[in-house]
Amino acid sequence: MEQSWNRCTASISERGVGRLKIAASGPMNLLGTPVIDDLRAALARLQSVEALRTLILCGDGDRAFVGGADIKEMARLDQDGAERFITNLHDLCEQVRRFPVPFIARIPGWCLGGGLELAMACDIRIAADEANFAMPEVRVGIPSVIHAALMPRLLGVSRANWLILTGETIDAATALAWGLLNKVVSLAQLDAEIDKVVEGFLACGPQALRSQKALLRSWEELPLQQGLHHSIATFGQAFTTGEPQKMMQAFLDRPRPGR
Repeated sequence: MEQSWNRCTASISERGVGRLKIAASGPMNLLGTPVIDDLRAALARLQSVEALRTLILCGDGDRAFVGGADIKEMARLDQDGAERFITNLHDLCEQVRRFPVPFIARIPGWCLGGGLELAMACDIRIAADEANFAMPEVRVGIPSVIHAALMPRLLGVSRANWLILTGETIDAATALAWGLLNKVVSLAQLDAEIDKVVEGFLACGPQALRSQKALLRSWEELPLQQGLHHSIATFGQAFTTGEPQKMMQAFLDRPRPGR
């Protein structure tokens, strides 16, 4: 499946690997309202595709993943317009965070502000070693909001405070050491590394991965005991799909040395 919007394109391979690409938004892939709207429309379409196994989010070119929200647009906003703009960006990040299959951010270069929030909403973040990261909102007169709230959970309070309050830039090696990234490789190896992660997802039970993704989100929001009991119900429901029985039997039937 391939489909295009004005500011993004989406495709799904025969194996169920999706790719959502920002387009026509400049070399830094800035998030203005038209881009946000088109990404949201694409995600709404992709969310209903049962054959989808994983989704990769990328920008156009390798200069940036997303260089942040469009400052030219934001500079013209009043209070009401600012709240509408940031609500729209919030809704995009939530679509990503709650998307039913694993979501991978491909980060070749700059990842700033709203772009970093979008990346943090993804499940897996894989970056080139030349990528850079920052939350520079305070340097242009606005606070970091919405999914910047994920940063203390990902990095710890001290490191989140540093990035959000100073607006300083960190490199990919630091972002990896701080827990912001899952993998860092050379730009030349970036797509091959993402392919390895994708192959791992494809080896898993598709329904199990969807259930696990939903559980991860619920664990973030439910009290511990409620989350544990919800997990038990989800575990039982998995056995109504036939997937555990099939995959466990294949595991038991696999050839073994000496047999």
